[in-house]
Amino acid sequence: MAQLTGKGSLIAGVLAALGASVCCVGPLVLLALGVSGTWIGNLTAMEPYRPLFIGLTVVFFGAAFRKLYLMPQVCAAGTPCADPRTRSRQRLTFWIVAVLVLGLLAVPWLAPLFY
Repeated sequence: MAQLTGKGSLIAGVLAALGASVCCVGPLVLLALGVSGTWIGNLTAMEPYRPLFIGLTVVFFGAAFRKLYLMPQVCAAGTPCADPRTRSRQRLTFWIVAVLVLGLLAVPWLAPLFY
């Protein structure tokens, strides 16, 4: 099995979060774009799989966190990963994406407050 890099874990986590929120955010986005129809109600068919996608999101973000904070960085001198600014940018990107994904996952609980 291929090992995920920090970037791969973030991308996989975001995709899993999108899968977890497609039942709730999908119809709202489509309606906001002006797309309508009775078939939009069928997007809630993904709701039973929401816990699975949330679990995958947590696993992938845990892998990215482990790669960024817990594992020692092995780089040859002169490579881009040897630059400490690269590591700090990766960590900043991780936390920005983590906050956005947390907001995306919280939509079903927060949506009733807005309508």
